Amino acid sequence: MALIVHKYGGTSMGSPERIQSVARRVAKWARAGHRMIVVPSAMSGETNRLLALAKQVSPERTTPELLRELDMIASTGEQVSVGLLAIALQAEGMAAVSYAGWQVPIATDIAYTKARITSIDDKRIRADLDAGKVVVVTGFQGVDPEGHITTLGRGGSDTSAVAVAAALKADECLIYTDVDGVYTTDPRIVADARRLKTISFEEMLEMASLGSKVLQIRSVEFAGKYRVPLRVLSSFTPWDIPIDEEARSGTLITFEEDEKMEQAVVSGIAFNRDEAKISLMGVTDKPGIAHLILGPVAEANIDVDVIIQNVSHDGRTDFSFTVHRNDYARTLELMKTAVIPHTGAAGLVGDDRICKVSIVGIGMRSHVGVASKMFAALSEEGINIQMITTSEIKTSVVIDEKYMELAVRALHKAFDLDQVPASA
Repeated sequence: MALIVHKYGGTSMGSPERIQSVARRVAKWARAGHRMIVVPSAMSGETNRLLALAKQVSPERTTPELLRELDMIASTGEQVSVGLLAIALQAEGMAAVSYAGWQVPIATDIAYTKARITSIDDKRIRADLDAGKVVVVTGFQGVDPEGHITTLGRGGSDTSAVAVAAALKADECLIYTDVDGVYTTDPRIVADARRLKTISFEEMLEMASLGSKVLQIRSVEFAGKYRVPLRVLSSFTPWDIPIDEEARSGTLITFEEDEKMEQAVVSGIAFNRDEAKISLMGVTDKPGIAHLILGPVAEANIDVDVIIQNVSHDGRTDFSFTVHRNDYARTLELMKTAVIPHTGAAGLVGDDRICKVSIVGIGMRSHVGVASKMFAALSEEGINIQMITTSEIKTSVVIDEKYMELAVRALHKAFDLDQVPASA
């Protein structure tokens, strides 16, 4: 009898009918003898609706006090979902109980709207599982050391599900979403994109960090750290298909790099259009200049992605970096007030109409010329590269946003990702 965690996204929970379908699927697994924990998101669009109400009351969102209240508001979406799902399971004849994050409790730090999980007390959940109940736990939320409700940021329900699976040492965590697995790239951009049967943890981590929306990056980090078996499936497959058939569908995120996987040099193309670039021109080139520029950004809890410092000329250099587009205006203001006065920068340039496109594949470790092939494909389409960053298994470029879809299609074709591998 396995311990299984199911996670369902907002689309899967988008209506009473869909919630009933989720309940039937979960009940099927429970009747097969599995001990079940379910982590649902808020109903589709609900979190946006709640935050829009808050914005109508006050557009200001920067003070800790206001961020605390936003978490209080946003967390109610998941509480409605778990209650509805527990009722639907009971209607299916299953013993079921729902919990909010603070009731488990799922402990987090105090970074409102971007909290991180620090621990999970599994006693209450284990007691209910031992009593034969299906346990439904809110995703996306927890409680800080002072007892205040916190939320984990967009996609936080994925993180909650994997963290719960790790804490209870679940046999597998199944992430049900509105797509049937991980694809070589977004099928809405490239019609010939293929679903991958397996993808390595490292590749999935890179794909998630580079803009793939299938899984939230922190959920993949948790899975890797605690070796949680993870599978991505569609909640729109018929709920009554055999469990063995359902368990084999979707994409398995594996920790084993087998020979079949190594035959693919590039496994996928990721992209992120939510990027903005900031450049400080002519800063004094001296030790510690990067800290002077990025220290205030870090203190403001703003994530920095790609960083480039040019070669010094006459004791001056240009320093560029990218941030999430939502943080663009705030970062520009930081540069003007907290950075330029201390760096001697001659100018400040910003661009919030860029994107990042990346190729990812563990096969890149043992193959040369992959980056060159990428650059050649972009050059043939007349796409100029503004910034480049690399690791062992990925190469990313920053380009003008208007060329994003063209770049993705060109790279997908250049690396033959539309072709089914002979070993598949």
